[in-house]
Amino acid sequence: MQEEGINYDEVFAHVARIEATRIFLAFAFYMGFIVYEMDVKSAFMYGTIDKEVYVSQPPGFVDPKFSNKAYKVVKALYGLHQAPRAWYATLSTFLEKSGYRRSAIDKTLFIKQHKKDIMLFQVYVDDIIFCSTKKSSCDEFEELMKNRFQMSYMGELSFFLGLQTASTPIKTQKPLVKDEEVVVVDVHLYRYLKGQPKLGLWYPKVSLFNLKAYSDSDYAGANLDRKSTTGGCQFLGRRLISWQCKKQTIVATSTT
Repeated sequence: MQEEGINYDEVFAHVARIEATRIFLAFAFYMGFIVYEMDVKSAFMYGTIDKEVYVSQPPGFVDPKFSNKAYKVVKALYGLHQAPRAWYATLSTFLEKSGYRRSAIDKTLFIKQHKKDIMLFQVYVDDIIFCSTKKSSCDEFEELMKNRFQMSYMGELSFFLGLQTASTPIKTQKPLVKDEEVVVVDVHLYRYLKGQPKLGLWYPKVSLFNLKAYSDSDYAGANLDRKSTTGGCQFLGRRLISWQCKKQTIVATSTT
């Protein structure tokens, strides 16, 4: 068992908020970027620890000559309190040496810019999404990461942190005319789509990228304690990026 102050000191590691990921995707779709994803295999094993940590010899791997000895841990094994912090330090140091800079606000966002070209990279522990103005920049970044870490490349983004993404560009060459032939429609699927038109988040490319925020609250709406409830939502153009709904902690005496 690890004890704070003896086996580890600081354990905080920057982790991307889901709102930051939505902003990343909203900006990428606004700019027309293709977002790619990759995963670092055994990410914590790349981090090094600065405190002495020892573990007993695991069953099946006990050295018969030194059965009463313990192993000294060098790498940040999964399960250690400082493992996430050590991995983040390793990754951020590598990226900064490779010409990337960390965002001043979101420490999980890394940026590389050269003239009009920009490369964006966001990390959630060992999951990575990235995009750029040029496909060649994404290919170079993929090669950079594979040369340093063991990676799994999944191609274009399809699923990340519970968000399942889908791009639906319209074909500009095809005229929008009535179909010449009657196509059999799955009535059950059509009914589902017609009855659930608002499920999911819609990030249109043509919408502006200005920040809009809305908020509202009731007055003494809770029957038991007469507390009010406040709600709000924030948009980038027409792209919903965050929302809140919470009962107030005290009883409001007026509506203002």
